[in-house]
Amino acid sequence: MAQKAPNIIADIVTTAKKRGYITQDEVLSIFPKPEEHLDELDELYKRLMAGGVDVFESVAKNQDEQKPIEDLEKELEVLTVLTEGSVSDPVRMYLKEIGRIPLLTFEQEISLAKKVEKGEKKAKQILTNSNLRLVVSIAKKYVGRGLTLLDLIQEGNQGLIRAVEKYDWRRGFKFSTYATWWIRQSITRAIADQARTIRIPVHMVENINRFLRTSRRLMQELGREPTPEEVAKVLGIDPDKALEIIKISQEPASLETPVGDEDDSRLGDFIHD
Repeated sequence: MAQKAPNIIADIVTTAKKRGYITQDEVLSIFPKPEEHLDELDELYKRLMAGGVDVFESVAKNQDEQKPIEDLEKELEVLTVLTEGSVSDPVRMYLKEIGRIPLLTFEQEISLAKKVEKGEKKAKQILTNSNLRLVVSIAKKYVGRGLTLLDLIQEGNQGLIRAVEKYDWRRGFKFSTYATWWIRQSITRAIADQARTIRIPVHMVENINRFLRTSRRLMQELGREPTPEEVAKVLGIDPDKALEIIKISQEPASLETPVGDEDDSRLGDFIHD
């Protein structure tokens, strides 16, 4: 990147402020590998939101509408044939399910956000579910970067949950603008984590996989990041053991490390999402 990041960010923000919006496609054209520019993108989105700049998926359609689920399904069909082979049955079922959820008006979003602020769980659920197709719209842009489409959607949903919890309706911008930042951040950080080399003792691999699966499931159920103690309780292990698993899983090394007595297997073959 020839131009220094601070200058690029300043130029983007200046241009976006003049016209009042920027699109996800434009951001990705400037940062084609967002997982390698997490800090720069965090700064960019913070400055865009502080300046009241809307972040749209594109400018081709009415900005107050999310894409019909049929359009998303067709796009994903083409996309996944090129990258993964086909749209998996779980993804098809998920798209049909979220396609039945009605979208919200800006006024409805504000009303729900006020209720979320008061701790109403039903309002949180409605605001989250009504924006699930926004996650799919964003997730599809990151196919082919090391995670499956379903994984990308699941990671994006975690970002959406955080957005619902942190959305400040008083600032005047649409929920989708705010949520886009959190969804994108969650997805790109997951891609970066996937690409990062790790060192894990062979006997810990299955424990780590079980811990990650349980943690993600609890995230969906609780609507927030579960504590190590909560995950430990579900798994039936000591909290200290959970902390050990977290510590080991974060130590850097190579996925190409040979596993076992033979050299025909690599550590990466045993790590699952």
